[in-house]
Amino acid sequence: MDFEDLVTALAPPPNRVGKADGAHEHHLYEGAVMVAYAMHLLRTEGARDVRIHPDGEHGKQFDFAGWLSRRGFSKTSSLGTTAYGGIYRNPEGQTITVDPRSGLSDVVAEGGGQVISAECKGGIINTRHPGQVSRLYKGLCETVGMLMATPAQGRRQVAVVPMTEGTIRLAERLAPRCALAGIEIALVGSRGEVVSISPGLNREERPGQTPETSKNMGAPGKC
Repeated sequence: MDFEDLVTALAPPPNRVGKADGAHEHHLYEGAVMVAYAMHLLRTEGARDVRIHPDGEHGKQFDFAGWLSRRGFSKTSSLGTTAYGGIYRNPEGQTITVDPRSGLSDVVAEGGGQVISAECKGGIINTRHPGQVSRLYKGLCETVGMLMATPAQGRRQVAVVPMTEGTIRLAERLAPRCALAGIEIALVGSRGEVVSISPGLNREERPGQTPETSKNMGAPGKC
């Protein structure tokens, strides 16, 4: 995948000036992670219908309707009271339902005869600021924890967060134990590429690394 409009570039606040690779911070918001993973499921997992469940803050940060429109999805009906809630369909008949409801998994679809349930987090992907790097680590730990606290009931459970050098290393450490619990880890790059981190997958075997993810992002985090 090659989406050029997932990342939002913003000037850093005064306390984070000089703590990013470049003049601007590159925010891969949670809403952007959701739609990137939804597209991944449509394109690679055989899904025809994907449901995403953003909250109000996600809708303020990310333009769901505009982004889906640029991907060829037309809104066919509305859901809820927000301007972006609704069912979006592309010419191939695939649908993405944006249902702004809390208490549900962030992304849900059926692929390969099995329901896939994903929890997502976003973050700043080019930051060296210790607090923001820590937020990326905590995001991965939180998604894994939420999935562990949710009965699988035969579903595939996936923790989905931005791909940085730091989250790659932490995901590699978590992957063996997550696999024992039936939880998968997927990392989303700045242009929508999705990389699954599996136990025993070394760096030479891993596809999808970009210049932004190859930079030194500090020591591996802890959950």
